Amino acid sequence: MSSKPPRHYLNIRERHPEFIEAVESLGLVLRQQGPLDDISGQLVQLASAVAIRSEGAVHSHVKRALQYGASTEEIRHTIILLTSTVGFPTAMAALSWADDVIDEYADDDSV
Repeated sequence: MSSKPPRHYLNIRERHPEFIEAVESLGLVLRQQGPLDDISGQLVQLASAVAIRSEGAVHSHVKRALQYGASTEEIRHTIILLTSTVGFPTAMAALSWADDVIDEYADDDSV
């Protein structure tokens, strides 16, 4: 799986470098503020991405969770757990978005 950020993100970073630097710094500081490990943090952010129905953020956090060592079962369970909160259609859409990344990850020989 490519570790290269999406083209849209790269374009924004090129046009607004200080903005992106601030966002990335904020993310780093927030991750360092508590006891959650990297996988748990990514799964929390994945759940939030599902709740706001952000396909791009779901892709991003699934990818990061896999890179940190989360299993596909942990990722899918995180999403399934949200069904009673966000609804069946939203959870099913999020599972399909997660599978986009999981399938790419499985097909990538460089990982």
